[in-house]
Amino acid sequence: MHSVVCGSVGASSGLGLRLLAILMRMQLLRQRLESYFEFERLQTNWRTEVVAGLTTFLTMAYIIFVNPSILGEAGMPVMAVTAATCIASATGSILMGAWARYPIALAPGMGLNAYFTYAVVKGLGVSWQVALGAVFLSGLAFFVLTAAGLRQLILAAFPAELYSAVAVGIGFFIALIGLRNAGIIQGHPATLVTLGDLSSPSTTVALGGLVLTSVLMAWRVRGAILLGVLTTAAAGVTAGIFSWKPQPVSLSALGGTALRLDIPGAMKVGLLEIVFVFLFVDLFDNLGTLVGVGTKAGLFQDARQIPRLERILFTDSVATICGSLTGTSTVVSYIESAAGVAAGGRSGVTAIVAGLMFLVALLVAPVAGGIPAAATAPALILIGSLMASHARDISWEEPLIAVPAFLTIITVPLSFSIANGLSFGFTAYTLLRLARGEFRQVNLLAYGLTLLFLIRFYYLGKA
Repeated sequence: MHSVVCGSVGASSGLGLRLLAILMRMQLLRQRLESYFEFERLQTNWRTEVVAGLTTFLTMAYIIFVNPSILGEAGMPVMAVTAATCIASATGSILMGAWARYPIALAPGMGLNAYFTYAVVKGLGVSWQVALGAVFLSGLAFFVLTAAGLRQLILAAFPAELYSAVAVGIGFFIALIGLRNAGIIQGHPATLVTLGDLSSPSTTVALGGLVLTSVLMAWRVRGAILLGVLTTAAAGVTAGIFSWKPQPVSLSALGGTALRLDIPGAMKVGLLEIVFVFLFVDLFDNLGTLVGVGTKAGLFQDARQIPRLERILFTDSVATICGSLTGTSTVVSYIESAAGVAAGGRSGVTAIVAGLMFLVALLVAPVAGGIPAAATAPALILIGSLMASHARDISWEEPLIAVPAFLTIITVPLSFSIANGLSFGFTAYTLLRLARGEFRQVNLLAYGLTLLFLIRFYYLGKA
């Protein structure tokens, strides 16, 4: 009996020691993680970081529904794009948090997905496989430029105000698409565009969604755009305007787009400008978001001296390459990350949490297949309004900046091409500099890009 009791005590003692050892190892791991993510310097903690990550996810989760809706119009399988959107977003966000250690989440970029569908696939008549090949090449070029240290030369070629103008132009571009998808604006042979039939059932539902989402945003409700999309879709289904056909959850759906990209097709000379647009917009969208969110969070003092900048750019390029391989358009840093920063997020843990939530979001893939274009149209319109806020960064009183910026902004939506807006704006800037005799204020790379733009205009005119 004594030996049995001693054995029981010994077993209990051994179990207690093992549990104590596990707890000590967990505590040591926690301390190491807190040290790695610099919790003490950033004055943050686990609870704050988790809440911030959830907040960031909620503000950008609309992309799970909007991106498949837009790319679906290019002929891509909606379920596959939904899965690709979640996987690419998770990959980029987790890598940004774990390696670059910034509270910035990534996902397929609004504007670039519209360019992918409406300008490249529908406008140029190329297949979505070739368009994905162009996205892959742009991500690869971004990676090489970062490795070679050439990004500083590109950034110095033109003033920052023109990059803001590009963002505004893209905002107008996707807002125009949203207005068209909602039926609020339609084509007209005499006036180009005119007011649509507002009494149409789908347009009425879209208008209701626009009002609801606007009110939610005015009240600063977290996830206002996501709630607006879901509520608008539910209202349309209830009214019998939209149909919803749920499908079983299956990662096998990813096979519809994964590794279907056509890289050789994208390497044709006529399509290289598409690669350039994807690369160019991705580069400056990423840096603009980084500066905006990083400054708000107080993560650096000078935007020209950003810690771990190479890691940030490498992360963005890897996420874009991953997106093209799984089946989605260019992946970029999201300005909605500012919501997580406002909630207290300061470390990479915020981005990791947001990335993990995108993996959990794979479970909503059946819902995404039932979101029609009219239900996501209000989101496109309001995202356009948010992007228009970049206009405040433009020196409108200085013609040297104002004229190129205006040409960029107005040409993107009216020509239905980001490439045209870039070409007009940057060419105008270089020519105005030369006209004022300030040829030394323009670097050689800017001259080279302007020459390429002029050659592009020539060949467009001959086409």
